[in-house]
Amino acid sequence: MHTDILIAEIGSTTTVVNAFTLSPPKFIGQGMAATTVSFDSGGDVRIGLQNAIKDLERNLNLSAPLKYGEMLAASSAAGGLKMCVHGLVYDMTVRAAKEAALGAGAVLKVVTAGKLTDRDVKKVQEQNAGIILVAGGMDYGERETAVFNFTRLAEACPAVPFIYAGNIQNRDEILSVAQQKGVKVYITDNVYPAVDVLNVEPARAIIQDVFEQHITHAPGMGDIKQLVGGKIMPTPGAVMTAARLLYEEIGDLAVFDVGGATTDVHSVSVGSPEIGAMSLAPEPLCKRTVEGDLGVFLNIPHIVEKIGLTELEREFAGAADLIKNAKAIPVTDIERRFIGRLTAAAVATALSRHAGKLTDFYTPAGKKTVATGRDLTAVKYLIATGGALTRLPYGGEILKDVLEPKSSQRLAPREGARVLIDNDYIMASLGVMSAVYPDEALVLLKKSLNIL
Repeated sequence: MHTDILIAEIGSTTTVVNAFTLSPPKFIGQGMAATTVSFDSGGDVRIGLQNAIKDLERNLNLSAPLKYGEMLAASSAAGGLKMCVHGLVYDMTVRAAKEAALGAGAVLKVVTAGKLTDRDVKKVQEQNAGIILVAGGMDYGERETAVFNFTRLAEACPAVPFIYAGNIQNRDEILSVAQQKGVKVYITDNVYPAVDVLNVEPARAIIQDVFEQHITHAPGMGDIKQLVGGKIMPTPGAVMTAARLLYEEIGDLAVFDVGGATTDVHSVSVGSPEIGAMSLAPEPLCKRTVEGDLGVFLNIPHIVEKIGLTELEREFAGAADLIKNAKAIPVTDIERRFIGRLTAAAVATALSRHAGKLTDFYTPAGKKTVATGRDLTAVKYLIATGGALTRLPYGGEILKDVLEPKSSQRLAPREGARVLIDNDYIMASLGVMSAVYPDEALVLLKKSLNIL
């Protein structure tokens, strides 16, 4: 059998391979296996990829190896895209830089505001980041901090690729310092060029390009880069890319992706005009939050703590054993229902952190209401992707349970929003595909969500 394209998703706990044809766009099948980063295999992710391809061949009932035209990939293995971000003022340039990095699919390891201290520099060195992003200063504003920080970090981390996304007046000096220190730097638009102006999309795009060029995040990844003839993206960035593509077709949406190590919430929304008039700070069109304590495999103890072991024991006989013997891919019905319960808690907690809220306070002129954080009240669609929400029972019910009444002070999606399931579990793959085949990716995404 021959298929046009394979797309691999190399995650922290599982590796998934999806097969597609392009003319016409059709999802052919899926294979899945445990990711081999920290297993007895020696930690080589290629073994997990090969096992996933074999599983795909079994699912397709093939008697001979599957042939394919090209392979693309997304990866969050071995910590994914680890970044450090540095800016001037925390609620301005630092916040904008964080939005750019998270939207591109990064895991933030160190975030600083102002001039770096010796301790800050040491922390950055200890993290072994994949990319360092330096911002700071609005265009034609403060210049000194960004140049100071870049110089210190270039001296301390000469092997790490840098991105500069600060005051445009510093560009020549940044390039000069980079040449002197022998570091690679990519220059992009300022993420915060003026007061209350976020310009994060150019930085997001270049972060993903740099990730692809420098991907060495796990044993065997260098070989996979040679095997993959096309795009390699950070998995969360691929989901965001697919969400943005879908937004252009159906409007404001939020995507929930519960994984083994983290829970991500992606939203693409302009918000409501009424809430916007009360907002204290701008929000980007595309926003991602990642909760590193809410994975349903590697971080089960954190979710158990939030629910309470006593509560879980009331709901599940042998809860302690289910926690102790949890698998990356649950097998039995009781295991699936247990992980489903943890998934519901992860979704509710992640949304509470992603969404903003309305706050009342009193002035001499009377009560005033302001909006802080992300406004999701205009979201029309809640989308479930990732293994926990698409392969376990009750994914749709879990998302329906987080909808808020119109009277709520929380700026979460309101009752009446439609829940969609990524039934084929291919959203991240289609984000990768859309970089090369956007029209075909959109058709396949709408099919998976049953909105054709």
